[in-house]
Amino acid sequence: MRTIEVKTQAREELVDITARVKEELMSSGMKSGICYVYVPHTTAGVTINESADPSVKEDILMTLRKIVPDSLPYRHSEGNSPAHVKASLIGSSIKVIIENGQLSLGTWQGIFFCEFDGPRSRRVFIKASS
Repeated sequence: MRTIEVKTQAREELVDITARVKEELMSSGMKSGICYVYVPHTTAGVTINESADPSVKEDILMTLRKIVPDSLPYRHSEGNSPAHVKASLIGSSIKVIIENGQLSLGTWQGIFFCEFDGPRSRRVFIKASS
């Protein structure tokens, strides 16, 4: 298992980590199998989506803010309940097929770390398995 650090700059942010995941995969030497990407945080997640147009990231965040508004009467005392809900909706892990030593992502796809309670220093675990 390998770990990468992600330092977020905003309260909510999608950070493209595709290149960093690919670097870790190359270092592993895995040629065929599955790449697991896991975020061990309750107010952050990981997803695959379009990486060519940066406005897609903003659209995702805008939609999540509408679905999970800050103004609900949340009970969690830390004040970050919306971040917990958004992280649950996005999810904490993804899997990508590895073929010929490469991630089998679509032409426009990228892997995004999803911050909902930043800015923070976060960890992402990556494991390649046959």
